[in-house]
Amino acid sequence: MSRVQLALNVTDLSAAIHFYGALFDAEPTKVREGYANFAITDPPLKLVLIEAAEGTAGGSLNHLGVEVSSTTEVATASARLAATGLETDDRAAETCCYATQDKVWVSGPDRERWEVYTVLRDADRMHPDQTPSATASSSTVACCN
Repeated sequence: MSRVQLALNVTDLSAAIHFYGALFDAEPTKVREGYANFAITDPPLKLVLIEAAEGTAGGSLNHLGVEVSSTTEVATASARLAATGLETDDRAAETCCYATQDKVWVSGPDRERWEVYTVLRDADRMHPDQTPSATASSSTVACCN
């Protein structure tokens, strides 16, 4: 199973959860400090809401992605993207967005960041260098930029 991921910066996480819950008739799959995600079935979408850092516009794009079901699919995507001449940035067992993931990053022609990733397990922190008690909104997802 694959689905497109859309990660948005939001200024009011509670309001965003309410709005997107109503829009997609869905409850969030995960809610943490400064973070929420929805695993929407119809249309197949992983919607990620990230509390915007000060000075970051709400409603702005954080990053895009494609969630896949295995590390093998991530490796296949990385090899395919590299073969087309795109610069890839492979990450193994990286903690980001309250999950440990294997992923590959590429940038689009306008520098928009895309990841192809699989979730290995849940994590207790937003960023790889963050203690579990640190606030999630201290920066706009350092591992995703």
